[in-house]
Amino acid sequence: MAIEVGTKAPEFELKDNHGRTVTLAEFRGEKNVVLLFYPFAFTGVCTGELCALRDELPSFVNDDTQLLAVSNDSIHTLRVFGEQEGLEYPLLSDFWPHGEVSRDYGVFDEDKGCAVRGTFIIDKEGVVRWTVVNGLPDARDLNEYVKALRTL
Repeated sequence: MAIEVGTKAPEFELKDNHGRTVTLAEFRGEKNVVLLFYPFAFTGVCTGELCALRDELPSFVNDDTQLLAVSNDSIHTLRVFGEQEGLEYPLLSDFWPHGEVSRDYGVFDEDKGCAVRGTFIIDKEGVVRWTVVNGLPDARDLNEYVKALRTL
């Protein structure tokens, strides 16, 4: 079960598609975070969602907000995926220990071995303020993220 609105977001430390370490703590007091979990790079729905975010990037990466996308792919897969799709925001690898952060957020599907489509908007104090979780085949509506960010 996904973590609930009003709870403290679990801390994490993951490598991005360029091998850099990214932590949730580095944004504390500075930026709200849109933390988006997706199943796998190079799949149709995931590619569509991440490219839609790319096309609306100023809404999700700016002085007040940082988008972080997390999958259970390796950093090498994410580097190629990001380059191929022109994704200029961090793609974080929850590859090893496999799905640890996805499990912490309650969005890891044990039967499929990957994260489901969970999104968490975390405020500058590290508290989850909005969330949505969709099944593997169901794309999310990024306009809902924009509305939720406006309430912060």
